[in-house]
Amino acid sequence: MKTRARGVGIVLTALSLALVTGCGRDSTDGDNAAVPGVTSEPCPQAVDQEKGCIYLGVITDLTGVFKLVGGPVTEGQKAFWAKVNAEGGIGDYEIDVVTNVKDNAYNPDTHASVYAEIEDKVLGLAQSLGTAHTNGILEDVQDASILTQPTSLGSNWIFEGGVTEIGTNYCAEAMNIVDYAVDELGAKSIAAVHYAGDYGDDNMVGARIAAEARDIEFTDIPIEVQVEESQAAAVGAIKRAKPDVVVIATGPTDLAAVVGLSAVGGFTGKFIGAIPSWNSALLASEAGPAITALYMQATSFGTWESDTAGHEAMRAAAGKKADPNDWYMIGWAGQYVMKAALEAAIEADDLTREGLVAAGEGLTGVSGDGMLPEGSGNYAGDPNERVVRSTSINKVDAKAASGVSTAAEAFTGPTVEAYEFTEPCYLQK
Repeated sequence: MKTRARGVGIVLTALSLALVTGCGRDSTDGDNAAVPGVTSEPCPQAVDQEKGCIYLGVITDLTGVFKLVGGPVTEGQKAFWAKVNAEGGIGDYEIDVVTNVKDNAYNPDTHASVYAEIEDKVLGLAQSLGTAHTNGILEDVQDASILTQPTSLGSNWIFEGGVTEIGTNYCAEAMNIVDYAVDELGAKSIAAVHYAGDYGDDNMVGARIAAEARDIEFTDIPIEVQVEESQAAAVGAIKRAKPDVVVIATGPTDLAAVVGLSAVGGFTGKFIGAIPSWNSALLASEAGPAITALYMQATSFGTWESDTAGHEAMRAAAGKKADPNDWYMIGWAGQYVMKAALEAAIEADDLTREGLVAAGEGLTGVSGDGMLPEGSGNYAGDPNERVVRSTSINKVDAKAASGVSTAAEAFTGPTVEAYEFTEPCYLQK
Protein backbone atom coordinates (compact mmCIF):
# COMPACT_ATOMS: atom_id res chain seq x y z
CA MET A 1 0.00 0.00 0.00
CA LYS A 2 1.31 3.43 -0.91
CA THR A 3 1.75 6.02 1.82
CA ARG A 4 1.64 9.78 2.02
CA ALA A 5 5.40 9.89 1.82
CA ARG A 6 5.08 8.85 -1.82
CA GLY A 7 3.89 12.26 -3.02
CA VAL A 8 6.74 14.22 -1.49
CA GLY A 9 9.32 11.59 -2.35
CA ILE A 10 8.96 11.82 -6.12
CA VAL A 11 12.31 12.34 -7.82
CA LEU A 12 12.00 14.59 -10.84
CA THR A 13 14.07 14.01 -13.93
CA ALA A 14 16.25 16.80 -15.32
CA LEU A 15 13.67 17.44 -18.01
CA SER A 16 10.87 17.75 -15.46
CA LEU A 17 12.94 20.18 -13.43
CA ALA A 18 13.51 22.32 -16.49
CA LEU A 19 9.79 22.48 -17.12
CA VAL A 20 8.63 23.34 -13.62
CA THR A 21 11.34 25.54 -12.12
CA GLY A 22 9.93 28.94 -11.19
CA CYS A 23 6.46 27.95 -12.32
CA GLY A 24 4.02 30.80 -12.78
CA ARG A 25 1.95 31.93 -15.71
CA ASP A 26 5.12 32.20 -17.78
CA SER A 27 5.55 28.42 -17.58
CA THR A 28 2.56 27.82 -19.82
CA ASP A 29 2.02 28.48 -23.46
CA GLY A 30 -1.67 28.57 -24.32
CA ASP A 31 -3.07 25.10 -24.84
CA ASN A 32 0.43 23.58 -24.93
CA ALA A 33 0.85 23.88 -21.19
CA ALA A 34 4.09 22.66 -19.66
CA VAL A 35 1.98 21.69 -16.65
CA PRO A 36 -1.12 19.62 -17.46
CA GLY A 37 -4.30 21.44 -16.52
CA VAL A 38 -2.65 24.87 -16.26
CA THR A 39 -2.82 27.41 -19.06
CA SER A 40 -2.13 31.10 -19.53
CA GLU A 41 -5.28 31.24 -21.64
CA PRO A 42 -8.49 32.17 -19.78
CA CYS A 43 -11.05 29.58 -18.70
CA PRO A 44 -13.92 28.96 -21.15
CA GLN A 45 -16.32 30.75 -18.78
CA ALA A 46 -13.80 33.26 -17.46
CA VAL A 47 -14.80 36.22 -15.36
CA ASP A 48 -11.49 37.95 -16.08
CA GLN A 49 -10.04 37.39 -19.55
CA GLU A 50 -6.62 38.47 -18.30
CA LYS A 51 -6.25 35.50 -15.95
CA GLY A 52 -5.03 32.02 -16.77
CA CYS A 53 -6.95 28.84 -16.03
CA ILE A 54 -6.48 25.85 -13.73
CA TYR A 55 -8.54 22.84 -14.78
CA LEU A 56 -9.70 20.37 -12.13
CA GLY A 57 -11.36 17.09 -13.02
CA VAL A 58 -14.63 15.74 -11.61
CA ILE A 59 -15.55 12.05 -11.78
CA THR A 60 -18.93 11.50 -10.21
CA ASP A 61 -22.17 9.55 -10.45
CA LEU A 62 -24.80 11.36 -12.51
CA THR A 63 -26.89 8.38 -13.67
CA GLY A 64 -26.26 5.48 -11.28
CA VAL A 65 -27.33 4.43 -7.79
CA PHE A 66 -25.63 7.48 -6.20
CA LYS A 67 -26.83 10.08 -8.69
CA LEU A 68 -28.74 11.75 -5.84
CA VAL A 69 -25.34 12.26 -4.21
CA GLY A 70 -23.08 12.96 -7.19
CA GLY A 71 -25.35 15.49 -8.86
CA PRO A 72 -25.66 17.93 -5.97
CA VAL A 73 -22.02 17.46 -4.86
CA THR A 74 -20.95 18.54 -8.33
CA GLU A 75 -23.28 21.52 -8.34
CA GLY A 76 -21.97 22.62 -4.96
CA GLN A 77 -18.41 22.46 -6.24
CA LYS A 78 -19.28 24.49 -9.32
CA ALA A 79 -20.95 27.13 -7.14
CA PHE A 80 -17.94 27.31 -4.82
CA TRP A 81 -15.49 27.98 -7.62
CA ALA A 82 -17.85 30.39 -9.36
CA LYS A 83 -17.74 32.47 -6.19
CA VAL A 84 -13.95 32.20 -5.93
CA ASN A 85 -13.57 33.25 -9.58
CA ALA A 86 -15.99 36.15 -9.17
CA GLU A 87 -13.88 37.36 -6.26
CA GLY A 88 -10.65 37.33 -8.25
CA GLY A 89 -9.67 33.67 -8.45
CA ILE A 90 -6.41 32.43 -6.93
CA GLY A 91 -3.35 34.44 -7.85
CA ASP A 92 -3.22 34.84 -11.62
CA TYR A 93 -5.74 32.07 -12.23
CA GLU A 94 -9.40 31.17 -12.26
CA ILE A 95 -10.52 27.61 -11.61
CA ASP A 96 -12.54 25.45 -14.01
CA VAL A 97 -14.51 22.48 -12.63
CA VAL A 98 -16.94 22.39 -15.55
CA THR A 99 -14.98 21.34 -18.64
CA ASN A 100 -13.77 17.96 -17.34
CA VAL A 101 -16.83 16.52 -15.58
CA LYS A 102 -17.31 12.79 -16.20
CA ASP A 103 -20.09 10.38 -15.21
CA ASN A 104 -18.96 7.05 -13.72
CA ALA A 105 -22.55 5.73 -13.33
CA TYR A 106 -21.19 4.24 -10.09
CA ASN A 107 -19.27 1.63 -12.04
CA PRO A 108 -15.56 1.11 -11.23
CA ASP A 109 -14.66 0.16 -14.81
CA THR A 110 -16.40 3.25 -16.16
CA HIS A 111 -14.65 5.32 -13.51
CA ALA A 112 -11.25 4.12 -14.73
CA SER A 113 -12.21 4.67 -18.36
CA VAL A 114 -13.36 8.27 -17.94
CA TYR A 115 -10.36 9.04 -15.75
CA ALA A 116 -8.14 8.04 -18.66
CA GLU A 117 -10.03 10.54 -20.83
CA ILE A 118 -9.10 13.50 -18.62
CA GLU A 119 -5.80 12.41 -17.07
CA ASP A 120 -3.71 14.65 -19.32
CA LYS A 121 -6.11 17.60 -19.11
CA VAL A 122 -6.29 18.37 -15.39
CA LEU A 123 -3.99 19.54 -12.62
CA GLY A 124 -5.96 17.73 -9.91
CA LEU A 125 -9.24 15.92 -9.24
CA ALA A 126 -11.73 18.02 -7.32
CA GLN A 127 -13.96 14.96 -6.99
CA SER A 128 -13.61 11.18 -7.35
CA LEU A 129 -16.83 9.54 -6.20
CA GLY A 130 -16.78 6.04 -4.77
CA THR A 131 -14.37 4.18 -2.48
CA ALA A 132 -13.70 1.14 -4.68
CA HIS A 133 -13.87 3.39 -7.74
CA THR A 134 -11.18 5.75 -6.46
CA ASN A 135 -9.10 2.83 -5.22
CA GLY A 136 -9.24 1.52 -8.78
CA ILE A 137 -7.42 4.57 -10.15
CA LEU A 138 -5.33 5.30 -7.05
CA GLU A 139 -2.06 3.90 -8.36
CA ASP A 140 -2.50 5.83 -11.59
CA VAL A 141 -3.22 9.18 -9.92
CA GLN A 142 -0.34 8.67 -7.50
CA ASP A 143 2.04 7.79 -10.35
CA ALA A 144 0.87 10.92 -12.22
CA SER A 145 1.06 13.07 -9.03
CA ILE A 146 -2.56 14.18 -9.36
CA LEU A 147 -3.93 15.50 -6.06
CA THR A 148 -7.32 13.84 -5.58
CA GLN A 149 -10.26 14.58 -3.31
CA PRO A 150 -12.36 11.42 -2.87
CA THR A 151 -16.13 11.80 -2.53
CA SER A 152 -15.81 8.87 -0.20
CA LEU A 153 -15.17 8.43 3.49
CA GLY A 154 -13.29 5.15 3.38
CA SER A 155 -10.94 4.58 6.29
CA ASN A 156 -8.22 3.72 3.77
CA TRP A 157 -7.60 7.33 2.77
CA ILE A 158 -5.75 8.20 5.96
CA PHE A 159 -3.03 5.76 4.90
CA GLU A 160 -2.65 7.02 1.32
CA GLY A 161 -0.65 9.80 -0.28
CA GLY A 162 -1.95 12.41 -2.67
CA VAL A 163 -5.56 12.35 -1.44
CA THR A 164 -7.40 14.99 0.59
CA GLU A 165 -10.23 13.18 2.32
CA ILE A 166 -12.61 15.17 4.50
CA GLY A 167 -14.88 14.22 7.40
CA THR A 168 -15.20 11.18 9.63
CA ASN A 169 -14.62 7.86 7.87
CA TYR A 170 -17.39 5.26 7.53
CA CYS A 171 -15.78 2.96 10.07
CA ALA A 172 -15.42 5.59 12.79
CA GLU A 173 -18.90 6.90 12.00
CA ALA A 174 -20.41 3.44 12.48
CA MET A 175 -18.65 3.07 15.83
CA ASN A 176 -20.27 6.32 16.94
CA ILE A 177 -23.66 5.18 15.63
CA VAL A 178 -23.51 2.05 17.78
CA ASP A 179 -22.37 3.98 20.85
CA TYR A 180 -25.27 6.39 20.32
CA ALA A 181 -27.69 3.50 19.87
CA VAL A 182 -26.52 1.93 23.13
CA ASP A 183 -26.24 5.07 25.24
CA GLU A 184 -29.21 7.07 23.95
CA LEU A 185 -31.61 4.47 22.56
CA GLY A 186 -30.90 1.62 24.94
CA ALA A 187 -30.06 -0.80 22.14
CA LYS A 188 -29.16 -4.36 23.08
CA SER A 189 -28.81 -5.63 19.52
CA ILE A 190 -27.56 -4.19 16.24
CA ALA A 191 -27.78 -5.27 12.61
CA ALA A 192 -25.64 -3.84 9.81
CA VAL A 193 -27.33 -3.70 6.39
CA HIS A 194 -24.70 -2.67 3.88
CA TYR A 195 -23.51 -2.91 0.32
CA ALA A 196 -20.87 -5.56 -0.17
CA GLY A 197 -17.62 -3.79 -1.01
CA ASP A 198 -15.30 -1.15 0.36
CA TYR A 199 -17.91 1.45 1.41
CA GLY A 200 -20.40 -0.90 3.01
CA ASP A 201 -17.81 -3.21 4.52
CA ASP A 202 -16.00 -0.25 6.09
CA ASN A 203 -19.25 0.74 7.81
CA MET A 204 -20.09 -2.82 8.84
CA VAL A 205 -16.69 -3.46 10.41
CA GLY A 206 -16.96 -0.27 12.45
CA ALA A 207 -20.40 -1.32 13.69
CA ARG A 208 -19.12 -4.79 14.55
CA ILE A 209 -16.11 -3.42 16.44
CA ALA A 210 -18.39 -1.20 18.51
CA ALA A 211 -20.93 -3.95 19.12
CA GLU A 212 -18.16 -6.18 20.45
CA ALA A 213 -16.78 -3.34 22.58
CA ARG A 214 -20.24 -2.66 24.04
CA ASP A 215 -21.04 -6.37 24.42
CA ILE A 216 -24.26 -6.35 22.40
CA GLU A 217 -25.61 -8.73 19.74
CA PHE A 218 -24.52 -8.08 16.16
CA THR A 219 -25.93 -9.32 12.84
CA ASP A 220 -24.22 -8.78 9.49
CA ILE A 221 -26.58 -8.36 6.49
CA PRO A 222 -24.61 -7.70 3.28
CA ILE A 223 -26.66 -6.79 0.21
CA GLU A 224 -26.11 -6.06 -3.46
CA VAL A 225 -27.18 -2.89 -5.24
CA GLN A 226 -30.68 -3.55 -6.53
CA VAL A 227 -32.23 -0.18 -7.44
CA GLU A 228 -35.18 -1.68 -9.36
CA GLU A 229 -35.83 -4.55 -6.94
CA SER A 230 -37.36 -4.69 -3.52
CA GLN A 231 -34.50 -5.72 -1.22
CA ALA A 232 -36.91 -8.31 0.22
CA ALA A 233 -34.02 -10.57 1.29
CA ALA A 234 -32.52 -7.85 3.46
CA VAL A 235 -35.90 -7.08 4.97
CA GLY A 236 -36.40 -10.76 5.73
CA ALA A 237 -33.01 -10.91 7.46
CA ILE A 238 -33.92 -7.90 9.59
CA LYS A 239 -37.21 -9.53 10.56
CA ARG A 240 -35.42 -12.72 11.65
CA ALA A 241 -32.69 -10.91 13.60
CA LYS A 242 -35.10 -8.50 15.34
CA PRO A 243 -32.42 -5.89 16.09
CA ASP A 244 -33.17 -2.81 18.15
CA VAL A 245 -31.25 -0.63 15.69
CA VAL A 246 -30.16 -1.16 12.10
CA VAL A 247 -26.98 0.56 10.91
CA ILE A 248 -27.45 1.00 7.16
CA ALA A 249 -24.86 1.81 4.50
CA THR A 250 -26.49 1.86 1.07
CA GLY A 251 -27.55 4.44 -1.48
CA PRO A 252 -30.73 6.49 -1.07
CA THR A 253 -32.87 4.29 -3.37
CA ASP A 254 -32.03 1.07 -1.56
CA LEU A 255 -32.44 2.80 1.79
CA ALA A 256 -36.00 3.67 0.81
CA ALA A 257 -36.67 0.06 -0.21
CA VAL A 258 -35.29 -1.43 3.01
CA VAL A 259 -36.91 1.06 5.39
CA GLY A 260 -40.25 1.14 3.57
CA LEU A 261 -40.66 -2.63 3.40
CA SER A 262 -39.45 -3.11 6.97
CA ALA A 263 -42.10 -0.69 8.19
CA VAL A 264 -44.78 -2.56 6.25
CA GLY A 265 -43.54 -5.76 7.90
CA GLY A 266 -43.96 -4.29 11.37
CA PHE A 267 -40.40 -3.22 12.25
CA THR A 268 -40.49 -0.45 14.87
CA GLY A 269 -36.80 -0.03 15.68
CA LYS A 270 -34.53 2.67 14.32
CA PHE A 271 -32.42 2.84 11.19
CA ILE A 272 -29.34 5.02 11.50
CA GLY A 273 -27.75 5.56 8.11
CA ALA A 274 -24.21 6.24 6.97
CA ILE A 275 -23.96 9.66 5.40
CA PRO A 276 -24.32 8.52 1.72
CA SER A 277 -27.61 6.77 2.43
CA TRP A 278 -29.56 10.01 2.75
CA ASN A 279 -31.13 12.41 0.28
CA SER A 280 -33.99 14.77 1.09
CA ALA A 281 -35.79 13.68 -2.10
CA LEU A 282 -36.66 10.46 -0.26
CA LEU A 283 -39.30 12.29 1.74
CA ALA A 284 -41.42 12.63 -1.39
CA SER A 285 -41.18 8.90 -2.16
CA GLU A 286 -43.65 6.18 -1.16
CA ALA A 287 -41.29 5.32 1.68
CA GLY A 288 -41.34 8.90 2.97
CA PRO A 289 -43.64 8.28 5.97
CA ALA A 290 -41.64 5.21 7.05
CA ILE A 291 -38.36 7.11 6.71
CA THR A 292 -39.77 9.99 8.74
CA ALA A 293 -40.79 7.59 11.52
CA LEU A 294 -37.81 5.25 11.61
CA TYR A 295 -34.72 6.86 10.09
CA MET A 296 -31.87 8.93 11.53
CA GLN A 297 -28.77 10.12 9.68
CA ALA A 298 -25.17 10.04 10.89
CA THR A 299 -22.85 12.74 9.60
CA SER A 300 -19.77 14.72 10.51
CA PHE A 301 -21.01 17.86 8.77
CA GLY A 302 -23.52 20.46 9.87
CA THR A 303 -26.97 20.89 8.39
CA TRP A 304 -27.92 23.37 5.67
CA GLU A 305 -29.00 25.92 8.29
CA SER A 306 -25.79 25.72 10.34
CA ASP A 307 -24.56 29.04 11.67
CA THR A 308 -21.07 29.36 10.19
CA ALA A 309 -19.48 31.82 7.79
CA GLY A 310 -19.09 29.06 5.23
CA HIS A 311 -22.73 28.01 5.37
CA GLU A 312 -23.81 31.64 5.11
CA ALA A 313 -21.67 32.15 2.00
CA MET A 314 -22.97 28.93 0.47
CA ARG A 315 -26.61 29.83 1.07
CA ALA A 316 -26.07 33.30 -0.37
CA ALA A 317 -24.38 31.90 -3.47
CA ALA A 318 -27.03 29.21 -3.96
CA GLY A 319 -29.95 31.61 -3.60
CA LYS A 320 -33.02 30.14 -5.23
CA LYS A 321 -31.03 28.33 -7.92
CA ALA A 322 -30.46 25.18 -5.84
CA ASP A 323 -32.74 23.18 -3.59
CA PRO A 324 -31.30 22.94 -0.08
CA ASN A 325 -29.37 19.68 -0.15
CA ASP A 326 -26.75 18.30 2.21
CA TRP A 327 -24.71 16.94 -0.68
CA TYR A 328 -24.58 20.33 -2.36
CA MET A 329 -23.30 21.63 0.98
CA ILE A 330 -20.61 18.94 1.26
CA GLY A 331 -19.54 19.55 -2.34
CA TRP A 332 -19.03 23.21 -1.49
CA ALA A 333 -17.32 22.53 1.85
CA GLY A 334 -14.76 20.09 0.50
CA GLN A 335 -13.38 22.56 -2.00
CA TYR A 336 -11.98 24.71 0.78
CA VAL A 337 -9.29 22.04 1.06
CA MET A 338 -8.46 22.09 -2.66
CA LYS A 339 -8.41 25.90 -2.55
CA ALA A 340 -5.96 25.83 0.37
CA ALA A 341 -3.71 23.41 -1.49
CA LEU A 342 -3.75 25.55 -4.65
CA GLU A 343 -2.98 28.67 -2.64
CA ALA A 344 -0.06 26.92 -0.93
CA ALA A 345 1.35 25.65 -4.24
CA ILE A 346 1.13 29.11 -5.80
CA GLU A 347 2.65 30.71 -2.70
CA ALA A 348 5.55 28.23 -3.00
CA ASP A 349 5.91 29.16 -6.69
CA ASP A 350 5.37 25.50 -7.55
CA LEU A 351 2.08 25.23 -9.42
CA THR A 352 2.86 21.80 -10.79
CA ARG A 353 1.29 18.44 -10.16
CA GLU A 354 4.10 17.52 -7.78
CA GLY A 355 3.88 20.92 -6.13
CA LEU A 356 0.13 20.62 -5.59
CA VAL A 357 0.49 17.14 -4.07
CA ALA A 358 3.20 18.42 -1.74
CA ALA A 359 1.02 21.38 -0.79
CA GLY A 360 -1.96 19.15 -0.10
CA GLU A 361 0.03 16.70 1.97
CA GLY A 362 1.50 19.61 3.91
CA LEU A 363 -1.83 21.06 5.04
CA THR A 364 -2.23 20.94 8.82
CA GLY A 365 -5.83 22.02 9.20
CA VAL A 366 -8.59 23.60 7.12
CA SER A 367 -11.78 24.74 8.83
CA GLY A 368 -13.65 25.68 5.68
CA ASP A 369 -15.02 28.83 7.35
CA GLY A 370 -16.46 26.53 10.01
CA MET A 371 -18.07 24.05 7.58
CA LEU A 372 -15.63 21.17 8.05
CA PRO A 373 -15.58 19.04 11.21
CA GLU A 374 -12.88 19.82 13.74
CA GLY A 375 -9.58 18.26 12.74
CA SER A 376 -10.33 18.21 9.00
CA GLY A 377 -7.86 19.29 6.34
CA ASN A 378 -4.89 17.85 8.21
CA TYR A 379 -2.78 15.54 6.06
CA ALA A 380 0.59 15.72 7.82
CA GLY A 381 1.74 13.37 10.54
CA ASP A 382 0.59 10.02 11.89
CA PRO A 383 -2.71 8.80 10.39
CA ASN A 384 -4.03 7.52 13.70
CA GLU A 385 -3.43 10.86 15.39
CA ARG A 386 -5.07 13.07 12.77
CA VAL A 387 -8.07 10.91 11.82
CA VAL A 388 -11.39 12.74 12.38
CA ARG A 389 -13.52 10.86 14.94
CA SER A 390 -16.62 12.97 15.61
CA THR A 391 -20.19 12.31 14.49
CA SER A 392 -23.49 14.09 14.88
CA ILE A 393 -26.91 12.47 14.50
CA ASN A 394 -29.72 14.08 12.53
CA LYS A 395 -33.43 13.38 12.69
CA VAL A 396 -35.84 13.67 9.78
CA ASP A 397 -37.54 17.05 9.95
CA ALA A 398 -39.93 18.10 7.19
CA LYS A 399 -39.69 21.72 8.36
CA ALA A 400 -35.90 21.83 7.92
CA ALA A 401 -34.53 23.15 4.64
CA SER A 402 -32.80 19.90 3.68
CA GLY A 403 -35.17 17.55 5.51
CA VAL A 404 -33.05 16.92 8.59
CA SER A 405 -32.21 18.74 11.79
CA THR A 406 -29.74 17.96 14.55
CA ALA A 407 -30.75 15.37 17.14
CA ALA A 408 -27.32 14.99 18.74
CA GLU A 409 -24.49 17.49 18.43
CA ALA A 410 -21.08 16.28 17.33
CA PHE A 411 -19.64 13.74 19.77
CA THR A 412 -16.86 11.18 19.93
CA GLY A 413 -18.03 7.88 21.39
CA PRO A 414 -15.92 5.72 23.70
CA THR A 415 -15.32 3.03 21.08
CA VAL A 416 -13.71 5.19 18.41
CA GLU A 417 -11.95 7.32 21.00
CA ALA A 418 -10.05 4.23 22.15
CA TYR A 419 -9.65 2.63 18.73
CA GLU A 420 -6.28 2.57 16.96
CA PHE A 421 -6.45 2.69 13.18
CA THR A 422 -3.67 0.52 11.77
CA GLU A 423 -5.26 -0.49 8.45
CA PRO A 424 -8.45 0.18 6.47
CA CYS A 425 -11.38 -1.29 8.37
CA TYR A 426 -12.87 -2.99 5.31
CA LEU A 427 -9.85 -5.29 5.17
CA GLN A 428 -11.17 -6.83 8.39
CA LYS A 429 -14.49 -7.94 6.90
